[in-house]
Amino acid sequence: MNTLPIPPAHGLPTSEFQDRLARAQKAMTAHELDALVVTAPHNVRYFTGFNTQFWESPTRPWFIVVPRQGELVAVIPEIGAPGMALTWVTDIRTWPAPQPDDDGVSLLSSTLSSLKRQFGRIGWEMGREQVIRMPIGDFDRLRGLERGYEFVNGSPLIWELRIVKSEAEIARISQACAIASASYAALPSKLAHGDTEYDVSRKIRLELMENGADTVPFAAVLSGQGGYDQIIVGPSERRLGAGDILFIDLGATYDGYSCDFDRNFAFGTPADDVKRAHEAIWQATEAGINAARPGATTTDLWRAMANVLEAAGSKGLNVGRMGHGLGMQLTEPPSNMPGDDTPLIPGMVMTIEPGMEFAPGKMLVHEENVVIREDGCELITWRAPREMPVIEA
Repeated sequence: MNTLPIPPAHGLPTSEFQDRLARAQKAMTAHELDALVVTAPHNVRYFTGFNTQFWESPTRPWFIVVPRQGELVAVIPEIGAPGMALTWVTDIRTWPAPQPDDDGVSLLSSTLSSLKRQFGRIGWEMGREQVIRMPIGDFDRLRGLERGYEFVNGSPLIWELRIVKSEAEIARISQACAIASASYAALPSKLAHGDTEYDVSRKIRLELMENGADTVPFAAVLSGQGGYDQIIVGPSERRLGAGDILFIDLGATYDGYSCDFDRNFAFGTPADDVKRAHEAIWQATEAGINAARPGATTTDLWRAMANVLEAAGSKGLNVGRMGHGLGMQLTEPPSNMPGDDTPLIPGMVMTIEPGMEFAPGKMLVHEENVVIREDGCELITWRAPREMPVIEA
Protein backbone atom coordinates (compact mmCIF):
# COMPACT_ATOMS: atom_id res chain seq x y z
CA MET A 1 0.00 0.00 0.00
CA ASN A 2 1.34 3.44 -0.93
CA THR A 3 1.99 5.80 1.96
CA LEU A 4 3.52 9.25 2.20
CA PRO A 5 7.24 9.07 2.96
CA ILE A 6 8.95 11.16 5.63
CA PRO A 7 9.65 14.45 3.85
CA PRO A 8 13.21 15.71 3.42
CA ALA A 9 14.08 18.85 5.36
CA HIS A 10 13.47 22.15 3.60
CA GLY A 11 16.58 23.80 2.27
CA LEU A 12 19.48 22.19 0.43
CA PRO A 13 22.91 21.92 2.10
CA THR A 14 25.64 24.41 1.17
CA SER A 15 27.59 21.58 -0.44
CA GLU A 16 24.86 21.28 -3.07
CA PHE A 17 25.37 24.89 -4.16
CA GLN A 18 29.15 24.63 -3.98
CA ASP A 19 28.96 21.67 -6.35
CA ARG A 20 26.69 23.59 -8.74
CA LEU A 21 29.13 26.50 -8.83
CA ALA A 22 32.09 24.19 -9.42
CA ARG A 23 30.31 22.45 -12.29
CA ALA A 24 29.21 25.78 -13.76
CA GLN A 25 32.73 27.20 -13.67
CA LYS A 26 34.15 24.11 -15.30
CA ALA A 27 31.48 24.30 -18.01
CA MET A 28 32.14 28.03 -18.55
CA THR A 29 35.67 27.27 -19.65
CA ALA A 30 34.34 24.74 -22.16
CA HIS A 31 31.71 27.26 -23.36
CA GLU A 32 34.31 30.07 -23.43
CA LEU A 33 32.43 32.33 -21.03
CA ASP A 34 33.91 34.69 -18.48
CA ALA A 35 30.65 34.74 -16.54
CA LEU A 36 27.00 33.78 -16.56
CA VAL A 37 24.33 36.24 -15.45
CA VAL A 38 20.97 34.83 -14.33
CA THR A 39 17.88 36.90 -13.57
CA ALA A 40 14.88 34.53 -13.63
CA PRO A 41 13.49 33.10 -10.37
CA HIS A 42 14.33 29.44 -10.89
CA ASN A 43 17.88 30.12 -12.04
CA VAL A 44 18.48 32.54 -9.16
CA ARG A 45 17.27 29.89 -6.73
CA TYR A 46 19.30 27.17 -8.45
CA PHE A 47 22.58 28.96 -7.81
CA THR A 48 21.82 30.68 -4.49
CA GLY A 49 18.98 28.89 -2.70
CA PHE A 50 17.23 32.27 -2.38
CA ASN A 51 13.50 31.69 -2.00
CA THR A 52 10.93 34.47 -1.97
CA GLN A 53 7.32 35.11 -2.90
CA PHE A 54 8.47 38.57 -3.96
CA TRP A 55 8.92 37.31 -7.51
CA GLU A 56 5.21 38.05 -7.89
CA SER A 57 6.21 41.73 -7.99
CA PRO A 58 7.71 42.66 -11.39
CA THR A 59 8.96 46.06 -10.20
CA ARG A 60 12.61 45.23 -9.46
CA PRO A 61 15.21 43.27 -11.46
CA TRP A 62 17.59 40.82 -9.71
CA PHE A 63 21.00 39.70 -10.97
CA ILE A 64 23.23 36.82 -9.96
CA VAL A 65 26.70 36.90 -11.52
CA VAL A 66 28.34 33.48 -11.77
CA PRO A 67 32.00 34.17 -12.61
CA ARG A 68 34.32 31.68 -14.26
CA GLN A 69 36.60 32.13 -11.24
CA GLY A 70 35.75 33.16 -7.71
CA GLU A 71 32.55 33.52 -5.73
CA LEU A 72 28.99 34.27 -6.81
CA VAL A 73 27.97 37.90 -6.69
CA ALA A 74 24.37 38.90 -5.93
CA VAL A 75 23.51 42.30 -7.44
CA ILE A 76 20.06 42.82 -6.01
CA PRO A 77 17.55 45.38 -4.71
CA GLU A 78 18.29 46.56 -1.19
CA ILE A 79 15.00 45.06 0.04
CA GLY A 80 16.37 41.58 -0.70
CA ALA A 81 19.68 41.84 1.16
CA PRO A 82 18.53 40.33 4.51
CA GLY A 83 16.95 37.37 2.71
CA MET A 84 19.97 36.77 0.47
CA ALA A 85 22.19 36.89 3.55
CA LEU A 86 20.41 33.78 4.80
CA THR A 87 21.81 31.81 1.85
CA TRP A 88 25.38 30.72 1.21
CA VAL A 89 26.10 33.85 -0.85
CA THR A 90 28.44 36.31 0.88
CA ASP A 91 29.14 38.93 -1.83
CA ILE A 92 25.87 40.89 -1.89
CA ARG A 93 25.76 44.26 -3.63
CA THR A 94 22.59 46.35 -3.49
CA TRP A 95 20.94 49.50 -4.74
CA PRO A 96 17.78 51.26 -3.40
CA ALA A 97 15.38 49.90 -6.01
CA PRO A 98 13.15 50.79 -7.71
CA GLN A 99 15.16 53.41 -9.60
CA PRO A 100 13.75 53.37 -13.16
CA ASP A 101 16.50 55.67 -14.45
CA ASP A 102 19.20 53.27 -13.27
CA ASP A 103 17.72 50.10 -11.79
CA GLY A 104 20.93 48.27 -10.98
CA VAL A 105 22.48 48.82 -14.42
CA SER A 106 25.48 50.84 -13.19
CA LEU A 107 26.09 48.51 -10.25
CA LEU A 108 25.90 45.44 -12.46
CA SER A 109 28.17 47.08 -15.03
CA SER A 110 30.83 47.79 -12.43
CA THR A 111 30.57 44.20 -11.20
CA LEU A 112 31.05 42.78 -14.70
CA SER A 113 33.91 45.18 -15.44
CA SER A 114 35.79 43.89 -12.38
CA LEU A 115 35.76 40.27 -13.60
CA LYS A 116 38.89 38.55 -14.83
CA ARG A 117 38.56 38.58 -18.61
CA GLN A 118 39.78 35.76 -20.85
CA PHE A 119 37.15 35.09 -23.51
CA GLY A 120 35.33 38.43 -23.62
CA ARG A 121 31.95 36.66 -23.50
CA ILE A 122 29.16 36.71 -20.89
CA GLY A 123 26.27 34.25 -21.02
CA TRP A 124 22.66 35.30 -20.51
CA GLU A 125 19.25 33.54 -20.44
CA MET A 126 18.70 34.02 -24.16
CA GLY A 127 17.70 30.58 -25.36
CA ARG A 128 15.44 27.60 -24.93
CA GLU A 129 12.81 28.03 -22.22
CA GLN A 130 14.69 30.94 -20.64
CA VAL A 131 13.95 34.65 -20.25
CA ILE A 132 15.94 37.70 -19.15
CA ARG A 133 13.97 39.33 -16.33
CA MET A 134 14.86 42.98 -16.83
CA PRO A 135 13.63 45.75 -19.14
CA ILE A 136 15.02 45.29 -22.64
CA GLY A 137 16.03 48.96 -22.67
CA ASP A 138 18.17 48.42 -19.57
CA PHE A 139 19.71 45.32 -21.15
CA ASP A 140 20.64 47.32 -24.25
CA ARG A 141 22.10 50.09 -22.06
CA LEU A 142 24.18 47.56 -20.13
CA ARG A 143 25.46 46.06 -23.36
CA GLY A 144 26.53 49.54 -24.43
CA LEU A 145 28.40 50.09 -21.17
CA GLU A 146 30.16 46.74 -21.46
CA ARG A 147 31.47 47.00 -25.03
CA GLY A 148 34.45 44.88 -24.11
CA TYR A 149 32.14 41.92 -23.64
CA GLU A 150 29.98 40.06 -26.11
CA PHE A 151 26.62 39.09 -24.58
CA VAL A 152 25.80 35.56 -25.77
CA ASN A 153 23.28 32.78 -25.17
CA GLY A 154 24.14 31.02 -21.92
CA SER A 155 21.07 28.77 -21.91
CA PRO A 156 22.87 25.66 -23.23
CA LEU A 157 25.16 25.84 -20.19
CA ILE A 158 22.23 26.38 -17.81
CA TRP A 159 20.38 23.33 -19.10
CA GLU A 160 23.58 21.29 -19.18
CA LEU A 161 23.70 21.85 -15.42
CA ARG A 162 20.02 21.58 -14.59
CA ILE A 163 18.88 18.69 -16.82
CA VAL A 164 20.49 16.02 -14.59
CA LYS A 165 19.30 16.15 -10.99
CA SER A 166 21.21 15.36 -7.81
CA GLU A 167 19.81 12.85 -5.34
CA ALA A 168 18.77 15.76 -3.11
CA GLU A 169 16.76 17.24 -5.97
CA ILE A 170 15.23 13.87 -6.85
CA ALA A 171 14.15 13.41 -3.22
CA ARG A 172 12.20 16.67 -3.36
CA ILE A 173 10.59 15.94 -6.72
CA SER A 174 9.65 12.49 -5.41
CA GLN A 175 8.09 14.06 -2.32
CA ALA A 176 6.00 16.40 -4.48
CA CYS A 177 4.89 13.39 -6.52
CA ALA A 178 3.96 11.41 -3.39
CA ILE A 179 1.96 14.34 -2.02
CA ALA A 180 0.00 14.68 -5.25
CA SER A 181 -0.43 10.90 -5.55
CA ALA A 182 -1.93 10.68 -2.06
CA SER A 183 -4.19 13.64 -2.83
CA TYR A 184 -5.46 12.04 -6.03
CA ALA A 185 -6.08 8.76 -4.18
CA ALA A 186 -8.19 10.51 -1.54
CA LEU A 187 -10.17 12.64 -3.98
CA PRO A 188 -12.91 10.26 -5.30
CA SER A 189 -14.58 9.95 -1.89
CA LYS A 190 -14.86 13.75 -1.75
CA LEU A 191 -16.38 14.26 -5.22
CA ALA A 192 -20.10 14.34 -5.94
CA HIS A 193 -22.39 14.76 -8.92
CA GLY A 194 -23.34 18.41 -9.06
CA ASP A 195 -19.89 19.67 -8.06
CA THR A 196 -18.55 22.45 -10.25
CA GLU A 197 -15.03 22.36 -11.61
CA TYR A 198 -14.23 25.14 -9.11
CA ASP A 199 -15.50 22.91 -6.29
CA VAL A 200 -13.15 20.15 -7.47
CA SER A 201 -10.25 22.59 -7.72
CA ARG A 202 -10.76 23.71 -4.12
CA LYS A 203 -11.03 20.11 -2.90
CA ILE A 204 -7.82 18.93 -4.58
CA ARG A 205 -5.91 22.03 -3.46
CA LEU A 206 -6.99 21.42 0.14
CA GLU A 207 -5.86 17.80 -0.09
CA LEU A 208 -2.49 18.86 -1.46
CA MET A 209 -1.87 21.40 1.28
CA GLU A 210 -2.99 19.00 4.02
CA ASN A 211 -0.61 16.37 2.62
CA GLY A 212 2.35 18.74 2.75
CA ALA A 213 2.56 20.67 -0.51
CA ASP A 214 4.27 24.03 -0.20
CA THR A 215 2.50 25.63 -3.18
CA VAL A 216 0.11 24.63 -5.96
CA PRO A 217 1.00 26.95 -8.84
CA PHE A 218 -0.65 24.72 -11.46
CA ALA A 219 -3.96 22.88 -11.14
CA ALA A 220 -5.84 22.44 -14.41
CA VAL A 221 -9.34 21.13 -13.61
CA LEU A 222 -11.66 20.61 -16.58
CA SER A 223 -14.29 18.25 -17.89
CA GLY A 224 -16.45 17.26 -20.81
CA GLN A 225 -19.21 14.88 -21.78
CA GLY A 226 -17.52 11.64 -22.83
CA GLY A 227 -14.09 13.28 -22.93
CA TYR A 228 -12.57 16.75 -23.21
CA ASP A 229 -11.19 18.88 -26.02
CA GLN A 230 -8.26 20.64 -24.26
CA ILE A 231 -6.08 20.23 -21.17
CA ILE A 232 -4.87 23.67 -20.06
CA VAL A 233 -7.90 25.93 -19.43
CA GLY A 234 -9.99 25.42 -16.30
CA PRO A 235 -11.65 25.34 -13.86
CA SER A 236 -15.05 26.82 -14.70
CA GLU A 237 -18.53 26.90 -13.18
CA ARG A 238 -19.50 23.82 -15.24
CA ARG A 239 -21.33 21.25 -13.10
CA LEU A 240 -20.31 17.61 -13.30
CA GLY A 241 -22.88 14.94 -14.04
CA ALA A 242 -23.52 11.54 -15.61
CA GLY A 243 -21.33 10.84 -18.62
CA ASP A 244 -18.74 13.49 -17.79
CA ILE A 245 -15.01 12.82 -17.71
CA LEU A 246 -13.09 14.93 -15.21
CA PHE A 247 -9.43 15.71 -15.93
CA ILE A 248 -7.01 17.12 -13.33
CA ASP A 249 -3.37 17.99 -14.02
CA LEU A 250 -1.28 19.05 -11.03
CA GLY A 251 1.98 20.91 -10.53
CA ALA A 252 2.40 21.01 -6.75
CA THR A 253 5.78 21.84 -5.20
CA TYR A 254 7.87 20.71 -2.28
CA ASP A 255 10.94 22.76 -1.30
CA GLY A 256 11.07 24.41 -4.71
CA TYR A 257 10.65 21.24 -6.82
CA SER A 258 7.59 20.26 -8.79
CA CYS A 259 5.56 17.25 -9.77
CA ASP A 260 3.56 17.23 -13.00
CA PHE A 261 1.04 14.48 -13.67
CA ASP A 262 -2.67 14.08 -14.29
CA ARG A 263 -5.59 11.78 -13.54
CA ASN A 264 -9.01 11.09 -15.10
CA PHE A 265 -12.29 10.38 -13.29
CA ALA A 266 -15.62 9.23 -14.75
CA PHE A 267 -18.96 10.47 -13.41
CA GLY A 268 -21.08 7.38 -13.81
CA THR A 269 -20.04 4.36 -15.87
CA PRO A 270 -17.97 5.60 -18.83
CA ALA A 271 -19.00 4.77 -22.38
CA ASP A 272 -17.28 1.91 -24.19
CA ASP A 273 -15.22 4.22 -26.43
CA VAL A 274 -13.95 6.05 -23.33
CA LYS A 275 -12.99 2.74 -21.73
CA ARG A 276 -11.09 1.69 -24.86
CA ALA A 277 -9.28 5.03 -25.07
CA HIS A 278 -8.36 4.89 -21.39
CA GLU A 279 -6.95 1.40 -21.81
CA ALA A 280 -4.92 2.62 -24.79
CA ILE A 281 -3.34 5.55 -22.95
CA TRP A 282 -2.69 3.36 -19.91
CA GLN A 283 -0.87 0.84 -22.12
CA ALA A 284 0.97 3.63 -23.94
CA THR A 285 2.16 4.88 -20.56
CA GLU A 286 3.43 1.39 -19.75
CA ALA A 287 5.33 1.40 -23.05
CA GLY A 288 6.81 4.79 -22.25
CA ILE A 289 7.92 3.69 -18.78
CA ASN A 290 9.53 0.57 -20.22
CA ALA A 291 11.33 2.60 -22.89
CA ALA A 292 12.70 5.18 -20.44
CA ARG A 293 16.26 4.01 -19.92
CA PRO A 294 19.81 5.23 -20.54
CA GLY A 295 20.83 4.94 -24.18
CA ALA A 296 17.34 5.70 -25.47
CA THR A 297 16.44 9.14 -26.77
CA THR A 298 13.38 11.30 -26.28
CA THR A 299 12.40 10.39 -29.83
CA ASP A 300 12.57 6.69 -28.91
CA LEU A 301 10.38 7.42 -25.90
CA TRP A 302 7.82 9.20 -28.10
CA ARG A 303 7.82 6.36 -30.65
CA ALA A 304 7.20 3.69 -27.99
CA MET A 305 4.05 5.51 -26.90
CA ALA A 306 2.96 6.50 -30.41
CA ASN A 307 3.08 2.89 -31.62
CA VAL A 308 0.52 1.86 -28.99
CA LEU A 309 -1.75 4.83 -29.69
CA GLU A 310 -1.63 4.37 -33.45
CA ALA A 311 -2.55 0.69 -33.08
CA ALA A 312 -5.50 1.78 -30.90
CA GLY A 313 -6.79 4.10 -33.63
CA SER A 314 -5.63 7.47 -32.31
CA LYS A 315 -6.81 10.33 -34.49
CA GLY A 316 -3.97 12.56 -33.31
CA LEU A 317 -3.40 15.10 -30.56
CA ASN A 318 -2.71 18.82 -30.62
CA VAL A 319 -0.28 18.92 -27.68
CA GLY A 320 2.82 18.48 -29.84
CA ARG A 321 4.75 16.17 -27.52
CA MET A 322 4.21 13.29 -25.10
CA GLY A 323 6.15 14.38 -22.05
CA HIS A 324 9.13 16.49 -21.04
CA GLY A 325 11.74 17.16 -18.40
CA LEU A 326 10.74 18.05 -14.85
CA GLY A 327 12.45 19.72 -11.91
CA MET A 328 12.32 23.16 -10.35
CA GLN A 329 9.87 24.07 -13.10
CA LEU A 330 6.69 22.31 -14.13
CA THR A 331 8.08 21.82 -17.61
CA GLU A 332 11.74 21.73 -18.56
CA PRO A 333 13.70 20.45 -21.56
CA PRO A 334 13.83 18.02 -23.24
CA SER A 335 10.60 17.14 -25.08
CA ASN A 336 9.41 13.63 -25.91
CA MET A 337 8.75 14.24 -29.59
CA PRO A 338 10.09 13.36 -33.03
CA GLY A 339 13.35 15.13 -33.80
CA ASP A 340 14.26 16.13 -30.24
CA ASP A 341 16.67 13.19 -30.00
CA THR A 342 18.01 14.07 -26.53
CA PRO A 343 19.79 11.04 -25.00
CA LEU A 344 18.35 9.91 -21.68
CA ILE A 345 20.95 10.09 -18.88
CA PRO A 346 20.77 8.73 -15.32
CA GLY A 347 19.47 11.48 -13.04
CA MET A 348 17.10 13.01 -15.56
CA VAL A 349 13.49 13.31 -14.37
CA MET A 350 10.91 12.91 -17.11
CA THR A 351 7.16 12.91 -17.55
CA ILE A 352 5.58 10.11 -19.57
CA GLU A 353 2.50 11.74 -21.12
CA PRO A 354 0.63 9.95 -23.90
CA GLY A 355 -2.70 11.27 -25.10
CA MET A 356 -5.09 10.56 -27.93
CA GLU A 357 -8.10 12.03 -29.68
CA PHE A 358 -10.45 9.08 -29.97
CA ALA A 359 -13.43 10.95 -31.45
CA PRO A 360 -13.87 14.45 -32.88
CA GLY A 361 -13.32 16.90 -30.02
CA LYS A 362 -12.84 14.07 -27.50
CA MET A 363 -9.47 13.25 -26.00
CA LEU A 364 -7.87 11.55 -23.02
CA VAL A 365 -4.38 12.22 -21.64
CA HIS A 366 -2.42 10.33 -19.01
CA GLU A 367 0.85 11.17 -17.26
CA GLU A 368 3.36 9.68 -14.82
CA ASN A 369 6.77 10.89 -13.59
CA VAL A 370 9.99 8.84 -13.66
CA VAL A 371 13.68 9.17 -12.83
CA ILE A 372 16.16 7.71 -15.30
CA ARG A 373 18.41 5.24 -13.48
CA GLU A 374 21.42 3.18 -14.58
CA ASP A 375 19.28 0.12 -15.29
CA GLY A 376 16.03 1.70 -16.51
CA CYS A 377 13.76 4.12 -14.72
CA GLU A 378 12.15 4.56 -11.32
CA LEU A 379 8.46 5.45 -11.15
CA ILE A 380 8.04 8.25 -8.58
CA THR A 381 4.28 8.75 -8.94
CA TRP A 382 1.77 6.20 -7.64
CA ARG A 383 0.71 4.41 -10.81
CA ALA A 384 -2.82 5.28 -11.92
CA PRO A 385 -5.40 2.48 -11.73
CA ARG A 386 -5.82 0.63 -14.99
CA GLU A 387 -9.57 1.29 -14.93
CA MET A 388 -10.73 4.88 -14.62
CA PRO A 389 -12.15 5.65 -11.15
CA VAL A 390 -15.94 6.09 -11.25
CA ILE A 391 -17.84 8.65 -9.18
CA GLU A 392 -21.31 7.25 -8.64
CA ALA A 393 -24.40 9.46 -8.39
